[in-house]
Amino acid sequence: MNPSQILAAQPGVPRLGSTLLHFLWQGVAIAAVYAVARRRASVPNVRYLLGSVALAAMAAAPLVTWWVLGPPAAGVATTSPAAPLFATASGAVRGLPAAFPVAVSVAAAAPLLSWVVAVWFAGATALWVRLIGGWILAARLGSQRVRPAPAAWQQTLDRLKARMRVTRPVRLLLSSLVRAPAVVGWLRPVVLAPVAALAALPAEQIEALLLHELAHIRRYDYLVNMLQSAVEALLFYHPAVWWVSGHMRAERELCCDDAAVSASGDAIVYARALAGLGSLCPPVVMAANGGSLAHRIARLLGQPRSAPRTMSGPGIVAAAVLPVIAAVAVFGQPSSRPRFEVASIKPAGDQGFMMMRLLPNGLTGTASVKLLMQRAYAAQSFQITGGPEWINSERYAIDAKAAGTPSRDQISLMLQSLLEERFQLKTHRETREVPVFNLVIARGGPKLPPPKEGGCEDSTDPLPELTGGRMAPPGSGGAPLTRCGGLGVSLQTGGARMSGGKIPMPELVRNLSVVLGRTVVDRTGFTGLFDVRLDFLPDDGTPALPPPPPDAASSNAMSPSIFSALPEQLGLRLEAAKGPVEVIVIDHVERPSAN
Repeated sequence: MNPSQILAAQPGVPRLGSTLLHFLWQGVAIAAVYAVARRRASVPNVRYLLGSVALAAMAAAPLVTWWVLGPPAAGVATTSPAAPLFATASGAVRGLPAAFPVAVSVAAAAPLLSWVVAVWFAGATALWVRLIGGWILAARLGSQRVRPAPAAWQQTLDRLKARMRVTRPVRLLLSSLVRAPAVVGWLRPVVLAPVAALAALPAEQIEALLLHELAHIRRYDYLVNMLQSAVEALLFYHPAVWWVSGHMRAERELCCDDAAVSASGDAIVYARALAGLGSLCPPVVMAANGGSLAHRIARLLGQPRSAPRTMSGPGIVAAAVLPVIAAVAVFGQPSSRPRFEVASIKPAGDQGFMMMRLLPNGLTGTASVKLLMQRAYAAQSFQITGGPEWINSERYAIDAKAAGTPSRDQISLMLQSLLEERFQLKTHRETREVPVFNLVIARGGPKLPPPKEGGCEDSTDPLPELTGGRMAPPGSGGAPLTRCGGLGVSLQTGGARMSGGKIPMPELVRNLSVVLGRTVVDRTGFTGLFDVRLDFLPDDGTPALPPPPPDAASSNAMSPSIFSALPEQLGLRLEAAKGPVEVIVIDHVERPSAN
């Protein structure tokens, strides 16, 4: 006998195959009822409840079918292969409509059902292995590359727990592995906060994000998601299961958004927190949390966008008749990192000023490997460690073009691919306790002037970024554009000026980090926009700026250092501290291959 005949001879295999095939029409019927009910619901909590009921019904349908089909009667079990598959003997089959005509015989149907079971078993096993691996990985996230959050933040979390009516103990850990806040575990839940978010976002925005995660804990979403994933793994071959499950994940995030806003009382702060978090991690990471980030932000601001298109009812019916194709679609295709269409890298000598300029379809400039890494990984010079000395001293002329008009984030990914291919770059990330500066309000309060009308220029043209390393000396380049939302640093013979209009606090913090060569953490709590004009004298504390001429101190006796200029001119102060900073460690790098 061939394998299908051997499998068909096993007790229960034809019954299981019939159960799986019956679920094709059952899943479509349940999804159709859910789709009609969902159209009439406008509240995320109601839509989530409908999705949960629909998915539970889908999980129960095969169990009911298995019971209704019942075990074959003794006479049927001992009959010849030519006997009818759905015999009419008493107790053989109960009244569920058959998926095949009654005249189909065991000889004809048994091999088909055995192959159905074989394909289902292989797919379900693969998904269960992946699912269990994901659970193990999630459990390890709570113990690997983590450290307890500062006591002040744990106290903040405990205060927010009371506001969200969460009674279970919850720990807050800093993790260098996650890119967005996440909850791990449901018996002893842990909130994992990415180091970058805690260092870059204002305190009130971090609190809003923590409220969102506490909402997940209060709703037992981690446990529900585990059960939901189990149903997906068992019924993977039906597109309707994934359609309903996808809605549940999207609505779950909206429910927690609403809970966070209700607890904080400020939708604007929470929307800014989501936007700030989206700027710190790749879009694919945020999308993995469920739903469109842009849609969630617009909804919070009262400007709902059209919801992302999902599979329609007719689409589900069409896909249901092609379960194999549907299963392949479920596994999806891995997205490859984008690459430049054309890229040239040539040695440029060790002299001259390093700069990089973004173009609508690529980038150009002269830079060291370290500067290229800064642009590729959105890191500062002090966040990159390891590697040979030549990655700082040797400079390369780069000219790279991409198809279309890629975004800045896409160009960064393309540059990562280029570094890995041409320089054989290999890295890993670590979190280290290093000296940082806390930016706080100085005595007397902030001196941040509100934006002046016409004080800056709105433009979409790319602006060269301040990314670290020595700037050009005075006279080597033009003054920076007064660009709304962006800061520029200009150098004169006796000092430096940092200026810009309509500046948010994260932009000031980013530029201060570059100029000071050390992470600056925003502890001001200031969330508005303001204009900046900061005049100071470069010194050893500003490694990104060239030192002034020898006679600068005497000719500009009134020019303060940046540490004095900040409280005098902006009402802000820098405090030396230590904190966790994520660094990129170079494991391997080579000089570039030829073009």
